[in-house]
Amino acid sequence: MRSGYDVVVIGGAVMGASAAYWLTKMDPSLKVLVVERDPSYAQAATALSVASVRLQFSNPVNVKISLFGLDFIRNFANYVPQGGVPDLGLKENGYLFLTDNAAAAEQMETLAAMQRGLGAQTCVLDPAKLAKQFPWMNLDDVVAGSFGPSGEGWFDNMGLLGGLRSQARAQGAEFVADTVTGLTRDGGRVTHVHLASGASIEASAVINAAGTRGAEIMRFVGEDLPVEPRKRTVFVIDAPNARHPDAPLLIDYTGYYMRPEHDQWITATVPAADGPCAVDDFEPDHHLFEEEIWPALYNRALGFDAVKVTRMWVGQYDYCTLDQNAILGRHPVFENLYMCNGFSGHGLQQAPAIGRGLAEQILTGDWVSIDLSQFGMERVLENRPFAEAAIV
Repeated sequence: MRSGYDVVVIGGAVMGASAAYWLTKMDPSLKVLVVERDPSYAQAATALSVASVRLQFSNPVNVKISLFGLDFIRNFANYVPQGGVPDLGLKENGYLFLTDNAAAAEQMETLAAMQRGLGAQTCVLDPAKLAKQFPWMNLDDVVAGSFGPSGEGWFDNMGLLGGLRSQARAQGAEFVADTVTGLTRDGGRVTHVHLASGASIEASAVINAAGTRGAEIMRFVGEDLPVEPRKRTVFVIDAPNARHPDAPLLIDYTGYYMRPEHDQWITATVPAADGPCAVDDFEPDHHLFEEEIWPALYNRALGFDAVKVTRMWVGQYDYCTLDQNAILGRHPVFENLYMCNGFSGHGLQQAPAIGRGLAEQILTGDWVSIDLSQFGMERVLENRPFAEAAIV
């Protein structure tokens, strides 16, 4: 490990790995160091994600980000020829958002037209069309459903991370297992990154990609960041009377989601008392399935009368409390500090485009492929939310 680098990336999960991949791809001469506190990724949002990609967002820029992510996932071996992962196993069953509200159905039509204009295939189905396509659902309370028949589904999350890391390494990036314990600032610049091992690394540029610990990193330079950990308990359930392997990822207006996982199902909900949790709290909320999810599943679909939870786990969102959108790019106070925080649950699919965008901004001074300026830290300092309605 050197005493100085062109770019030091704090956080080596999917966002940090993507940034390192794109930086070394665009400029192989760059000296890039990625610092990851836990190279096992046992508690990383990347590893604990349900690994989905969708194009149904309310902001056009989020649709564009996911469209590139989709292309990257579909053509992974072409993007990462030395990554050692030939295919991410994308299963394009689609996303299905249900509503019982006529006004929400009209909004679905408006958003679907926008999404189609950008290249998605979103369509809005009335109850009759929904019943024809998904005869196993109870739709008595449903007014409409927004469905993405192609370009939406789920994939291999750790394959994405592993491939990006391997390719970044092949391109010259260095990865070190260590913990960032401080930053030294000199006026409007961050000059050094301090590690638990005792090393002090000089940095020409720093990327904060520390996930749920992103706010902790900013406190090292005396700044606040509206990002906090939010706990999500995910259940894997066996429902032998409900075998629908071609089912979409269903987002029910009643507050849960579910999708098939081989011959079982994955499901989760947002807790009623959702709020910040300890960064090391990975204890499942066991009660959520029987008290909130199962009754809703039973009412929605045939075959969920007999259900067994086979396993469960907790993942954490790096939740942006301002507007549930990412905070990206050069910090307006620190000219060489770049933000990559607050993805609020949809970061995995966004990593290819976000890593590319950060690399472009660092190397050229501006966003190039996609204008990501709406996600800038300026809106945080001005308390100017840039809201995304389609948060799952």
